[in-house]
Amino acid sequence: MARGEGTEQYSATLLSIKPINTEIKTAPRTHQRSRLCVLSKLCYAIGGAPYQITGSALGFFLQIYLLEVAQLDPFYASIILFVGRAWDGVTDPTVGFLVSRSRWTSVGRMMPWILVSTPFAVLTYLMIWYVPPFEEGKVIWYLIFYCLFQTMQTCFHVPYSALTMFISNEQKERDSATAYRMMVEVLGSVLGTAIQGQIVGGAQVCPTESDAPDSRNMSQINISRVSLDETKQAYLIASGVICIIYVFCAAVLFLGVKEKKDTGRKKTEPLGFCQGLRVVMSHGPYVKLVTGFLFTSLAFMLLEGNFALFITHALGHRNDYQNILLVIMVSGTLTIPWWQWFLTRYGKKTAVFVGTSWAVPFMILIISVESHLIISYLVSVAAGVSVAAAFLLPWSMLPDVVDDFKVKNPDIHGHEALFYSFYVFFLKFASGISLGISTLSLKFAGYMTGECSQPETVSTTLKVLVSPVPVVLIAVGLLIIWTYPIDEEKRQGNRKLLQEMLDSEADSESETSALGSNV
Repeated sequence: MARGEGTEQYSATLLSIKPINTEIKTAPRTHQRSRLCVLSKLCYAIGGAPYQITGSALGFFLQIYLLEVAQLDPFYASIILFVGRAWDGVTDPTVGFLVSRSRWTSVGRMMPWILVSTPFAVLTYLMIWYVPPFEEGKVIWYLIFYCLFQTMQTCFHVPYSALTMFISNEQKERDSATAYRMMVEVLGSVLGTAIQGQIVGGAQVCPTESDAPDSRNMSQINISRVSLDETKQAYLIASGVICIIYVFCAAVLFLGVKEKKDTGRKKTEPLGFCQGLRVVMSHGPYVKLVTGFLFTSLAFMLLEGNFALFITHALGHRNDYQNILLVIMVSGTLTIPWWQWFLTRYGKKTAVFVGTSWAVPFMILIISVESHLIISYLVSVAAGVSVAAAFLLPWSMLPDVVDDFKVKNPDIHGHEALFYSFYVFFLKFASGISLGISTLSLKFAGYMTGECSQPETVSTTLKVLVSPVPVVLIAVGLLIIWTYPIDEEKRQGNRKLLQEMLDSEADSESETSALGSNV
C-alpha cells in the first residue's frame, strides 16, 4: 500500500543510499493497493443474499405460519419467536468473540466459519417449515430448530459481515463492495418474499367465498382440511427452493472472494470476551449508532412481522397479501441506487433522516383511510422507498464507526468482528422483541387459532402495531441518531488518517524487508 506521499518519501530515501539503490528500488511495488474487480465485488455481494432471503421469509411469514398453518396458540408462538431471537443474545457476541480469536487458515479466517455452518443452516431452516405429525412436542420442535438455525445463521453472517474489512485495505473499495452487497441483499429480500409468497399464496388455509359451501356441513371441514395440507406442502417446497439458493450463494462467495491477510499490522494479544465487550461498548459513536438504529429497526420489524396478518385480517386482502409484500420489496430494490446517490451527495446522516421519516406519512395513511386494494398497493410502493433506506444506511455507516475506532485506538487490531456481531445481535434482538410482544398482543386481543374470521379487537391491535407504535419508535431513534458525531467531514478526515497509517506501515515493512534481504 505504499503509494502517494509515502512512496515519494521512501523513493527519495532510497535514492540517497547509493550502494544498494538498484537492488531495493522496486521494493515498494509489491505493496499495491488492493483494488477489487467487479466480479469479486459481485461474488462478495452474492454471499449476503442467504441472510436476507431467509430473513425476509421468516420476518414476513413465520408468525402467520405458526398461527394459521402450524396452528399454535399465540402465547406459544410468541415464546418461540422471542426465545429464538433472544438466543442470539448468546450466539452473536459469542461467535463474534470466537471469530476474532480464530487463526488464519489456507482459505482465510472468516471463510471456514461460512463453509462449515452452511449445511447445518440449510437443514435446520428446512425443519422450521415442516409441520411434525404430533401435537404434544410441536412447540419444542419449533423452538429447537429455530434456535439451531439462528446459531448456524450467526456462524455464517457474523464472519461474512466482518469480511468487509478484509476484502480490501482501501475504504473506497470497501464502500463500493458494500453498495454491491446492499443491492444484492435487497434483491435477496425480494427473492425470499417472492418465493415464499408466490408458492404459499397459491394454497390458502381459508377457502374464498366462491369456494365455500352454502351450508355448514362436512364439506366445509373437508375443504379446510385439504387446503391446510396443501399449504403445509407449499411452505415446505418454498423452503426447499430457498435452501438450494442458500448453498449456491455460499459456494459463489467461497470461490469468488479472496480474503486478505492483514500482514502489515502489528499483532496484539486477543482480548477476552468481557474486555472486548467493554472496548466495543465504550466507543461513543458506535453506541449512539447502534442505539438509534435499534429503535428504527424495531419499528420496521414490527411493520414487517405483522404486515401479512394486517393485510389479511385488518384490510381484508387475504388473496393479495403476498403480492403487496412483494411490491414493497421490489419498490425498495429499485430505489437503492437513488439512495446511494443521495447519501453520496448529501451525506449519510441526512439520508438517515430523510429515508426513515419518509415512511411515517404512509404508516398513518394506511390505517386512516377505508380499506381499498389500490390504495394498499400505492402505500406499499411508497413504503418500499423507506425499506431501501433501512437496508442500505446502517451497513453503510458501520464501517465508518469501525474506522473511527481504529483511528482513536491504533494499537488495537483484529476485533472488527466484535463490532459487527454486537450490531447484528441488536438487530435480531429488536426483531425478537417486536415479534414476541406483537404475537402476545394478539393473544390478549382474542386471536382464535385456526379461524378464518377474527374479532374486531384483533384488527384494532394490528392497526396499532403497524402504525402508531412504529411512528413513535422512529421518532425516538432519529433523536438519538441526531447526536451521532461522525458527519461527512469527520468521515473524510478518518479516511485520510487511516490511509496515512496504512502507507506508513507498508513503507516501514518494505524498508525493513528490503534492507534485511541485502544484509
